[in-house]
Amino acid sequence: MRIVFMGTPEFAVPTLTEIVARGHEVAAVYTRAPAPAGRRGLDLTPSPVHRLAEGFGIPVRTPRTLRPPEELDALRALAPEVAVVVAYGLILPQPILDVPEHGCLNLHGSLLPRWRGAAPIQRAIMAGDKETGIAVMRMEAGLDTGPVGLMERIPIGPDMTAGDLHDRMMVLGADLMARALAALERGALGFTPQPAEGVAYAAKIEKAETRIDWSRPAGEVHDCIRGLSPFPGAWFPLGADEARVKVLRATLADGAGAPGTVLDEQLTIACGTGAVRLVEVQKAGKQPVGAQAFLAGTKVPPGTRLA
Repeated sequence: MRIVFMGTPEFAVPTLTEIVARGHEVAAVYTRAPAPAGRRGLDLTPSPVHRLAEGFGIPVRTPRTLRPPEELDALRALAPEVAVVVAYGLILPQPILDVPEHGCLNLHGSLLPRWRGAAPIQRAIMAGDKETGIAVMRMEAGLDTGPVGLMERIPIGPDMTAGDLHDRMMVLGADLMARALAALERGALGFTPQPAEGVAYAAKIEKAETRIDWSRPAGEVHDCIRGLSPFPGAWFPLGADEARVKVLRATLADGAGAPGTVLDEQLTIACGTGAVRLVEVQKAGKQPVGAQAFLAGTKVPPGTRLA
């Protein structure tokens, strides 16, 4: 099929790779414009999808917005049969959605209609969900409201982080989109409207949510830590200078005490009820390390009260 691909981050790379490998004609790739990088922000870094497309010799477009009439004309000139959208990052106005003959197919990381919106992977884990999924949806003007063509369920393990789920999902998603395109090509891809019940919105992660609140039950603290790992990372202040320490991995543990109290020499921390044991942490500007390596260089004796 003749396809226009729209995507930006690493999450979208396997899908574009799979589409090319399946022999589809990718007329162009749309991605976010190169972003400033480096300490002074003088160097412009292309997105992962941008770099991949250039490697394949596919024309790349980086509009700041798709609203101007000239962008609509440019897309029409490409004459796509279908557009594939994976974590693109720009809003697609209705006139853009109407251009491809078979519409725009979006790869969304949740069991729709649960977790529509910007942060479905993080929100599913932070809510303590035991499973999530990956869906191929035909886009509408509403926020992730379109009918679903294919969906696959993914279990969420008890210690799985958002990073773990992201990596699993982007591989499964690439295969799912390839299967959807194959079915579409043979006229066998049907779409089912999303049910009205069960809608939940995955709002963007706010900075205020990232500080660990030890007064919450251990299960909620654990879900917050793994749902925010590796980025932006749940954190707590430590020491007189209140240096931030990110917690990248933790597990539920036995123990009780005043919330925030270090209970042993393995970084088991008391919560509102129960406790969590910190497994992997990271100081600002440093590499992630295991709990024992962290304690070898930082004194956090039992009885210390974390804020």
